[in-house]
Amino acid sequence: MARSKHLGLFGLGILLLLSLAPVSQAQTEVSGRYKCTEMKLKGKAAPCAGAPLILKKDGRFEIRGREGDYSVRGDWLLLNDREKTSRARIVPGHRLVFQYPCGQGKCEVIFERRVADLGKNSLG
Repeated sequence: MARSKHLGLFGLGILLLLSLAPVSQAQTEVSGRYKCTEMKLKGKAAPCAGAPLILKKDGRFEIRGREGDYSVRGDWLLLNDREKTSRARIVPGHRLVFQYPCGQGKCEVIFERRVADLGKNSLG
């Protein structure tokens, strides 16, 4: 009985240590080139011709001449440079959703990473 109690406390201690572990600065699963695929301005769709967002494997990012570091915290991507911090929600389908206030509502910009299937010669 005492041994199982100690094992339970040990397991709880491991879980606590894992939850306190620092978040990795560069997550290779989000690195890549993202294209702006959709914009919503106050709930209405708008054309998206924005510059690509490049997340490098070393934890750096680049967009429209802006450079800085990025990190992943849970389902959020944080972009940090000298002037400001931006954040995007990471959603399934290799998408990043940036939301920000504009006027009386919210605006949304969606970037999507294209993942190529190696060995395929066609888009079909």
